[in-house]
Amino acid sequence: MNNLIFLPGASGSTTFWHPLIEKLPQQYRTKIIGYPGFGDTPESLEVKSFEDLTNYVVDQINEESIIIAQSMGGIFAVAAALQKPHLVKGLVLIATSGGINLKRFNVQDWREAYRQTFLKYPDWFVTTNANYEEFLPDINVETLLIWGDNDSVSPVQVGQYLNQKFEKSTLYVVNGGDHQLAEKHADEVVVQIENYLKTSCKSLAII
Repeated sequence: MNNLIFLPGASGSTTFWHPLIEKLPQQYRTKIIGYPGFGDTPESLEVKSFEDLTNYVVDQINEESIIIAQSMGGIFAVAAALQKPHLVKGLVLIATSGGINLKRFNVQDWREAYRQTFLKYPDWFVTTNANYEEFLPDINVETLLIWGDNDSVSPVQVGQYLNQKFEKSTLYVVNGGDHQLAEKHADEVVVQIENYLKTSCKSLAII
């Protein structure tokens, strides 16, 4: 099994992942889950709330996979790991909240700029308060956390905090990396992901 599922951030841009996926060995089967009504993904009448969108994403995960998630996508990744532990065999979370309350951290408020940039996107996407913090210790898969030390949206302190919350996690910090580090520093990030796939998951015999 060598399935990798990619989840975009709040923009819903599936092309965000293309530079990184192109650098991965071809042995991996990759799938990007788009969000209905976001980016280039057609709307769905079944998705009318953040909970609906979470259910939609989780429903797309129907075989053993490792989830690689950016920013807001990390919330869906955590939900999937909690709801389908038999299928989610590993997590790579990049510059995400992971479904925790960020008020304790000095984070940039991205919501107003987001609303102005994506005028047609539903407001419930930025007003959600999904919180999985108390359940994070229940996630018992190898987790790679990748953060940038120049990210004002999800500061490296968030990654450090999640590193304490996840039982089996490793934190890697990209020097000079901002919130788009997975795209801008794809060469460096893909090395970390490959190492993670080769070492952390090898014992599970899933790659």
